Amino acid sequence: MNDVAGEERFEFQAEVGRLLDIVARSLYSDKSVFLRELVSNAADACDKLRYLALTNPGLIADDPEFRIRIATDKTARTLTVADNGIGMARAELIENLGTIARSGTAAFAADAKDGAPALIGQFGVGFYAAFMVAERVEVVTRRADDESGFRWSSVGKGEFTLTPEPAAARGTSVILHLAEGEDEYLDPARLKAIVEKYSNHIGVPIELDAGEGAKSTINAASALWLRPREGVAPEEYAEFYRHHGHAFDAPWITMHFRTEGMLSYAGLLFIPTARPFDLFNPERRQCVKLYVRRVFVTDDCEILLPPWLRFVRGIVDSEDLPLNISREMLQSNLVLAKIRSGLVKRVLGELTKKAKDAPEEYAQFWDAFGAVLKEGLYEEPAERDRILPLTRYRTTATDGLVTLDDYVARMKDSQDAIYYITGDNLEAASRSPQLEGFRARGVEVLLLTDGVDEFWLPAIGSYAQKPFRSVTKGSTDLDRIAAPEKPGAKSSQPEAGALDALVAWLRLTLDKSVKDVRTTGRLTDSPACLVAADGDLDMRLERILRAHKQLESESKRVLEINPDHALIAALAGALKNGEKAALDDAAFLLLDQARLAQGEEPADPAAFAKRMTAVMVKALGA
Repeated sequence: MNDVAGEERFEFQAEVGRLLDIVARSLYSDKSVFLRELVSNAADACDKLRYLALTNPGLIADDPEFRIRIATDKTARTLTVADNGIGMARAELIENLGTIARSGTAAFAADAKDGAPALIGQFGVGFYAAFMVAERVEVVTRRADDESGFRWSSVGKGEFTLTPEPAAARGTSVILHLAEGEDEYLDPARLKAIVEKYSNHIGVPIELDAGEGAKSTINAASALWLRPREGVAPEEYAEFYRHHGHAFDAPWITMHFRTEGMLSYAGLLFIPTARPFDLFNPERRQCVKLYVRRVFVTDDCEILLPPWLRFVRGIVDSEDLPLNISREMLQSNLVLAKIRSGLVKRVLGELTKKAKDAPEEYAQFWDAFGAVLKEGLYEEPAERDRILPLTRYRTTATDGLVTLDDYVARMKDSQDAIYYITGDNLEAASRSPQLEGFRARGVEVLLLTDGVDEFWLPAIGSYAQKPFRSVTKGSTDLDRIAAPEKPGAKSSQPEAGALDALVAWLRLTLDKSVKDVRTTGRLTDSPACLVAADGDLDMRLERILRAHKQLESESKRVLEINPDHALIAALAGALKNGEKAALDDAAFLLLDQARLAQGEEPADPAAFAKRMTAVMVKALGA
């Protein structure tokens, strides 16, 4: 009866042939996945019978050793995937293979009692992947507790036939009559490669029968990560790491674990000793493979580990991770998010232990992977408190690596900021003229050479309530920190009026090239340097953004001059004596000299060369 007057209710109608074609040909991007699906179904059939035999051993008395057999017949152009598992009765054949999206495995799991095995199939469509490569599929099967066998046959157009098969053995044989152009699936080497990729660790032996008595087991039939840690030798871990990670070094850290409870998963993760060649690949793909109940699903699961842990290699195997209908996209981000959180905590925990117990080894790790780990400071604020204690730095005060706690403990009494400088490499950063005043006062400066440093430092802002401050940006407060006097040192600083006049003249002369000109206490040996104004981008960050086409033009800088330098005193004296015309070239040379000291080219190389030639001619009296 209708609930609303005049309401009519209808059932959806489906063109079964078209629906089957969509299921078989549109769910998977890689046709070879069909073999994974058939092998997974066979493994489920064996696990079902193994479970039932616990209470009824007679079911397997005639054939107790479970196995999966893959056989080829090049003459008949058939590929067969057979198992000696539970098999199907007539009604099950009709229900499971005659109803798209009905999963016999799901029904078995729903009816089973506690202790049932974890089975792979969920959606009842994997079988139809066979039609991606076959023009006709036959299924010969006999249920373990039944004496009658049957043959199911279909060309995938919406119909199937069912006939008795008295000679059927226990289990199920899926026979694929391959379509034209699919002969690659008759090649034993190709089949072996597919099994090794997707099904190598299924717990049932998989035999490959290439005819003429050539039989071999082609899967490991054992998942190393599911074995107890106590029973795995270090050599086995190393071999597994090299084979699955395509690596040539030895693992530095091995993490073998199993998590059970609300969420069950096992893992075998490695941190390499040497930096992989593709660590800074722009795609930033992580290198942990995802398995579900020992069946490979993907090695490109972006959510499994964050990009800033992409140096981690290994495998994660979930017992209860739901998959989508094609198994190529993961259905539940919530479950994966929980696994990801657990993996990140585990990896950072192991690194924390190593940093404490083996600082020399950790220093080598940091040199290889520190730049990647620091990406997490910018990309994942929730993990900053765990990552920051793991960071290490080169500084102007020592040759070794230091922590931020080391730095803060050594700060001057009147120092209220953590100073840093960024550069393209350690040598360039350490030779920057902006460091002269800091060195003279014994103020330690962090030397940062990774591109990510330009992003995470502004994002964090401070550490231990001490703000991070770039020595190449804004004005300094070095006057608060007294510099030790050098015996016999004499200041060549011009009188105040002459210095002010020089600053004003430089501002006027360089008006189109700089934002401002001012005196500074950050220089001791150099006559001038360039810094970014307060509120502007740091100079190296601006260069990075311009290189990546994120900025079109260069910002004007602030030119700072050293009032104690002999050149500045000479310029002030020449200006006082009215030699302005001769000083124009000197002003631009001073600016270009500051750019060169910064590792940049002169704004106009030709004009720079002309001015330099004129100065040299005059100096030599030519």
